[in-house]
Amino acid sequence: MQVTVSRKAHFNAAHRLYRKDWSEEKNNEVFGKCNNPNFHGHNYDLTVSITGEVDQETGFVIDVKILSDLIKEHIENAFDHKNLNLDVEEFKDLNPTAENIAIVIWNKLRPFISLEKEMEVVLYETPRNFVTYKGK
Repeated sequence: MQVTVSRKAHFNAAHRLYRKDWSEEKNNEVFGKCNNPNFHGHNYDLTVSITGEVDQETGFVIDVKILSDLIKEHIENAFDHKNLNLDVEEFKDLNPTAENIAIVIWNKLRPFISLEKEMEVVLYETPRNFVTYKGK
């Protein structure tokens, strides 16, 4: 029997969407106000979901406390109140779009989740704009 367990989290971070190899005009055309050279911020909401078989001994797919601790250690501590472009190594050469942030989060957490389980990351950049990444 497959069950999905989810944990919500939150972090605040600043970023700038731009490509170093493009002109300022092209960056403005593609990224608009998100290309602000002084950066801008979001209150990100994150949901990490793990799907798998229920362990007959514990009754868990995953212990939510373990999932919570992983998110705190590897995501919230790394991203909260940071400038993603300047303070987070993964974005030194990667444009910190919501899509790329979700992929980075998935990649940071995946090594700690049993490969027998599926993992999904949903990242809300605003209440109406969000992305989902399942590692495929």
